[in-house]
Amino acid sequence: MEVRLLICTFAHYLYIMDNKQAALELGTKPVGSLLMQYALPAIVAMTASSLYNIIDRAMIGQVVGPEAIAGLGITFPLMNLGAAFGAAVGIGASTCISVKLGQKDYKTAEYLLGNTVTLNLIVGFLFMAVCLLFLNPILRFFGASDMTLPYAREFMTVILLGNMVTHMYFGMNAVLRAAGKPRHAMYATLFTVGMNILLVIAFVWWLRWGIRGAALATITSQSMALCWQMWIFSDKRELLHLKRGIYRLKADLVRNIIAIGISPFLMNATACLVVIFMNNQFVRYGGDMAVGAYSIANSVVMVLFMFVMGMNQGMQPIVGYNYGAEKYDRMFRCLWLTIGVATAILLVGWTVSMMFPREIARVFTNTDTTQGAQLLEMAARGIRLNMLVFFVVGSQAVITNFFQCIGKVKISIFLSLSRQLILLIPMAYVFPLFMGLDGVWYSMAASDFGSFAMTLPLLFWYVKKLKASASPSKGGGV
Repeated sequence: MEVRLLICTFAHYLYIMDNKQAALELGTKPVGSLLMQYALPAIVAMTASSLYNIIDRAMIGQVVGPEAIAGLGITFPLMNLGAAFGAAVGIGASTCISVKLGQKDYKTAEYLLGNTVTLNLIVGFLFMAVCLLFLNPILRFFGASDMTLPYAREFMTVILLGNMVTHMYFGMNAVLRAAGKPRHAMYATLFTVGMNILLVIAFVWWLRWGIRGAALATITSQSMALCWQMWIFSDKRELLHLKRGIYRLKADLVRNIIAIGISPFLMNATACLVVIFMNNQFVRYGGDMAVGAYSIANSVVMVLFMFVMGMNQGMQPIVGYNYGAEKYDRMFRCLWLTIGVATAILLVGWTVSMMFPREIARVFTNTDTTQGAQLLEMAARGIRLNMLVFFVVGSQAVITNFFQCIGKVKISIFLSLSRQLILLIPMAYVFPLFMGLDGVWYSMAASDFGSFAMTLPLLFWYVKKLKASASPSKGGGV
């Protein structure tokens, strides 16, 4: 009996050491291979997720009709707002955990895990309750018409009922990456996507449950993945694991989570405001089908942007850890490499979108009807105009995420707001006065380039500042 206990204790020790070694790799392993190790799973997961969204929208467009696609477009602001609250907790907590692991403060990292669970449950429930109570007025404010409101309401009712699951699922995936388990985060996302696709085919195509079936497939698949995530964090051999005493909210930890998470919150909340404004502009200058075209163009953009998001997620634990360990040379090497890869990816996507916009738009709509043909033409033109300078967005997004990872919240917030709120909304109001519907599309490209031009000087200023203050004796030479 004593021998068995000794063996189990030794095995538990080895497992803990393996987990610590995985975290320590963030400060020792070559940056290039480390970034690929963390980014590739995230890219695969994010791309698979965006491809699911493509299949989801294509299924709705082909089976339910172009009116349903327009209705789905109305739901984007509300879903972005939900994502804003989820990001405030998930990204804020995972960044704090990365820094604490870099400082080898494992106890605080574990308390952060417990506080993440509690915050996700509280925020998820409150968001669900408020939105369900005022769903119709909210959707009307977002641009829903008599034609699109039933579709939008049917979809969002199911999504909101599962909102706590969605918040917890994304929050736990962010913590998995911060804890040195990017592959587990990828597996959770791939499982969710694969199950989602199967359930969408079953619910929408086979059972003909319409747009409600698509929402039900999303929540069901996320619930199944969340069970697996919680099982992982319930394993006492994990460096970070769920246990009694870590769930009670601690004011200092909550403040740190929110301080870091406020930047992605504002980014997503601003995206919500922008989509609300843009939906209303598209309805005003092009009608309900223009909203559907905007939904399709956004889907294409998000497929490409998911690659950049995957790179950002891979970069986050590396930058956070090395910033906490004051290894600034490794931190900046990771930043430059991420910018280069993100820009190259978007250049490829930009080329394909410019060459084949009609073929891309055709995936989302049935052209047998007059409205379907109209939607195709609007979407094909919208894809081209929306993505005129899209290849510069990658570096802007990476740099914004970099400042967030190292806790420079004010800079990150400013950069987050510059692209969507400071530039896009004024341009989207003024340009259509002279160019009509095309002006709404052109405003997006103009704001992309303007925010890119604002981002680079801030980064160079910070690099120069940190070089002047870094101490070579601490491994901080840059």
